[in-house]
Amino acid sequence: MSPEDRAVGVAVAGVMAGAIGLSIFNPLTGGTASAETPAQAAAAASREDAGAGRSVHAKAERPGRAAAAKSARSVDAQTVIKLAKSQIGEGPNRDGSTKYADWYASTPHAAVTARRDGGSVGDYRGAEWCDMFVSWLSAKTGVKNMGWDAYTVSHANWFKDEGKWGQKARPGSVVFFDWQNGSSGGIDGIDHVGLVVKDNGNGTITTVEGNTGNSVQEKIRDKSEVVGYGYPDYAKS
Repeated sequence: MSPEDRAVGVAVAGVMAGAIGLSIFNPLTGGTASAETPAQAAAAASREDAGAGRSVHAKAERPGRAAAAKSARSVDAQTVIKLAKSQIGEGPNRDGSTKYADWYASTPHAAVTARRDGGSVGDYRGAEWCDMFVSWLSAKTGVKNMGWDAYTVSHANWFKDEGKWGQKARPGSVVFFDWQNGSSGGIDGIDHVGLVVKDNGNGTITTVEGNTGNSVQEKIRDKSEVVGYGYPDYAKS
């Protein structure tokens, strides 16, 4: 595969079990966020109850059930796009990491995905960070079913497994690229990820992407470079 995300490791399919609907602490908001991926669910389920000294176990619920609805926020696509645009120009700090990688490494989710991919939490600082930027947008806004990951292939597979994968560009959809094979490639060849701002109606899309020229940038991309799109559950605006 590509230079993008390989530093994080090779995904091992089916290692983690879990489902949407658990709540975990969200370090960005000081509250809770929906445990939208198997790794998040596992992280939530394995946290220690400090008061009782025992593991916390919660019942996993499928999308659409009451617990998931309560733990996620109703967020429209323009809210996420506005936040993404506010980050344009952001890049690595002096130690080579980014605020997105530092945030990701601080979450319980990072330990689970690091084990899945055969690395360590510290590896995320200084690694390719396009998907950590998308994950940060998800956590910061609390949008339902956008997912968190640092590895683009795993993130795309999660959207597909949840029935939230397709070929139509929509504002706020998560767009996955394959620079070598483009739209003729498959999920395993994905190199890069960003957020769709709009479909320009001429065979191109406008996006906001992290780790593009080592910063967050707004780009115009040809649809022929796109493998597919993931669709979060946005509120109707």
